[in-house]
Amino acid sequence: MGKRLFDVLVAGIGLCLLLPFLLIILLLVFLFDRQPPFFVQQRVGRSGRIFSLYKFRTMKSGMATEKHGFDAGETSRITPLGRFLRDTKLDELPQLFNVLKGDMSLVGPRPEVKKWTLVYPEKWEIVHRVKPGITDNASILFRHEEEILAKAVSPEKTYREVILPQKLKLSIDYVNNRTLWGDIKILLKTIKSVYTD
Repeated sequence: MGKRLFDVLVAGIGLCLLLPFLLIILLLVFLFDRQPPFFVQQRVGRSGRIFSLYKFRTMKSGMATEKHGFDAGETSRITPLGRFLRDTKLDELPQLFNVLKGDMSLVGPRPEVKKWTLVYPEKWEIVHRVKPGITDNASILFRHEEEILAKAVSPEKTYREVILPQKLKLSIDYVNNRTLWGDIKILLKTIKSVYTD
């Protein structure tokens, strides 16, 4: 109950304070990229429930990734504005609506598309005991994941065999040791990593 109250309060206050800024980003995406400003994708949440995750659009529309997942290491379709939004993590701000809806928490394991939850299913069973989050320790550690995958000889293999196992290890550690104070520290670490990197 304490975590949910914290999520609702912070997400609600954040949306109220950021609303003018969010509207500016929405307008810029539409004007510069001439495409729908929001990217909506099906992700797997708590107890394996499928939900719609919201982001500001950063890639050219009409991609198969919107329905089926993401192409590991694919950066050629990222728009110039989208690159800025990704680098500053501003593309993630619409997920505050996911938090208010109850699909997500501010802090928790990042939700994946179904394709990747079929890899290491016994580990995902543990991860899916809690709500997914906007940020977690894995997000901080792999802040430059796209760059790592873009340089890999086989991005899909690198994600499956190198990055995903490490993410799952950190996620399981979070599930087993989560506290409200721990969430606050992760939020502060996230802000620091984004704006001092």
